[in-house]
Amino acid sequence: QVQVVESGGGLVQPGGSLRLSCVVSGRIFTHGHLGWYRQAPGKQRELVAMVTRDDTIEYAESVEGRFTISRDNAENTMYLQMNALIPEDTAVYYCNAEINGYLHWGQGTQVTVSS
Repeated sequence: QVQVVESGGGLVQPGGSLRLSCVVSGRIFTHGHLGWYRQAPGKQRELVAMVTRDDTIEYAESVEGRFTISRDNAENTMYLQMNALIPEDTAVYYCNAEINGYLHWGQGTQVTVSS
């Protein structure tokens, strides 16, 4: 069994920052890519950022320059540092992990950007 758990969401004012964490636990034999997705009300889930097994990083154009993704393989943890947040960043943020050849999703963490 593999578990994926996100944390760090919350309410923040425009221009503020948050740091999301994603911890992967369980029987882990191989790591693949790790990614952050988000889904706003009434919209489809979209890729925010991804780091591949060889540490290639990809960002959505809408967050480029404001968000930073990183991973700590020793701790089986991934982070998303979000700066200069805007109301359009409001969504449920999900962690997606390729572990042992399968894709696993977390339960999501709510990020709300509002004054």
